[in-house]
Amino acid sequence: MHTAVRGAPRAQALGALGLTALLLASATGCQSGGSSSAEPAPTPPAATTSGGTLAWRQPLDWHACAAPTTAQGGGTAPAADWQCATLKAPLDHAKPDGRTIDLALIRSRAKDEQHRLGSLLFNFGGPGASGVATLPALAGTYASLNSRYDLVSFDPRGVGESAGVTCLDDKGMDANAEVDGTPDTPAGVKALDDANAAFTAACQSHSGEVLPYVDTESAARDLDLMRQALGDAKLSYFGISYGTQLGGVYAHLFPGQVGRMVLDSVVDPTKDPQQSALGQAQGFQLALDDFMKACATTQAAACPTGAGGAEGTAKVTDLLRRLRQSPLPTTGGRQLTESLAVTGIAGSLYSQETWPALAVGLTEAMQKGSGDTLLQLADALSGRDAQGHYTNLSAANRAISCVDARQRYSDQDVEKQLPQFRQASPVFGEFTAWGLTGCTGWPVAGKTDHPEVSAAGSAPVLVVGTTGDPATPVEGAKAMAGRLGPGVGVNVTLQGEGHGGYNTGNPCLRQTVDAYLLDGTVPTDGTTCGS
Repeated sequence: MHTAVRGAPRAQALGALGLTALLLASATGCQSGGSSSAEPAPTPPAATTSGGTLAWRQPLDWHACAAPTTAQGGGTAPAADWQCATLKAPLDHAKPDGRTIDLALIRSRAKDEQHRLGSLLFNFGGPGASGVATLPALAGTYASLNSRYDLVSFDPRGVGESAGVTCLDDKGMDANAEVDGTPDTPAGVKALDDANAAFTAACQSHSGEVLPYVDTESAARDLDLMRQALGDAKLSYFGISYGTQLGGVYAHLFPGQVGRMVLDSVVDPTKDPQQSALGQAQGFQLALDDFMKACATTQAAACPTGAGGAEGTAKVTDLLRRLRQSPLPTTGGRQLTESLAVTGIAGSLYSQETWPALAVGLTEAMQKGSGDTLLQLADALSGRDAQGHYTNLSAANRAISCVDARQRYSDQDVEKQLPQFRQASPVFGEFTAWGLTGCTGWPVAGKTDHPEVSAAGSAPVLVVGTTGDPATPVEGAKAMAGRLGPGVGVNVTLQGEGHGGYNTGNPCLRQTVDAYLLDGTVPTDGTTCGS
């Protein structure tokens, strides 16, 4: 759940970043030098047509990477073995000779050049995560794959330095985050509506030209341009969270170009935004329950949520009620509101590695009257650094989500759905439900009811789900495998916690995925790896 974005119709997670990696990514990355605005199209040196997309045989000028920009997350430049480049793509793929945008790329060359398999492209989800900043931060996770693949990632259109969408400034983002995300009075509902309207107006004012073209189908066509520019006959791809939706759409558009593809922590392509939001509320509640159970076991009487279960949930909801009336102070001068607390709790549930931080944050808030740690967790999920600067994550998330999904939800629609959302999660339900209104009034119409991912004729695609995933419940992987089609979707289940199965380090899953990507060994459909 990307709670930093009010009302994105599908509040997908931050993909493989989770929270720990997001903190890492804020300190490393690459600036491509790409432009955030459209420009006149160059004369392509040579052009071919592939799958309905005009593709330019444009050479990539790989060079040393600069430090990431604020939009990408800030920080220092990556190590010298990382290279960056810029790829030009049509702003509107229906007009391949029209205006173009620059797409920022980064790569680490295969270590075993003699046995190199080609390029492996990564998308880390969000939507809105900068792949250029994230891949170097997570490179150690993919060291086995880097032996024979060039690891490549990118800022998708609308993200970071790839025509990044700009909306509110830093002060505006802070104010937006403080608005009550679970209104229970007409005045509160109006305040939330006004905040959404202000966010939308800012996006239209600053990035209106690109808003119609940051959809997932356009990003999938960009992927095929990257494949060709990298010199690969087939696309090898690793998508996490929203990156699974992008990969599924690519497979649908270009089934004959799919090489080896892994989709990990899968967005369910069969659900509409309301169903997805309800599933996320249930998923985050399940993850919170699992956290509380572990906390009660390891910390006993010191656990802030007691024995967990109904008792622990009551303690958390009581904290949130108190924050609604009296936000907690922090050492930085800001206040921890109810909405920011929910954001921080949700952010810490993406990975078991951040469960200890959640225990500290809840202890501070419940027993010491301090909001410091929960606020830090909320900022990490929202892409806010210690200086108060935001990445464009929130802007890109809303822009991509709203142009993808056709549905628009009114306040009355949400109010009718509140009982089932509350039942799904006393902690996250209302917050998730009210998030559905964020695309109402968006200046660009949504394109689909749900993503089309059927891919008859594609090579097998590995689809990984994790039983304790809070943001993309495990059922989504089974649905994706089914929609990809017989002989295409190969479902693998990890019994464990967290968002991003491969990144947990589970030996069984690592071996299964590596054997597929490195050796072409397709596992049996329905394979399960234990925790």
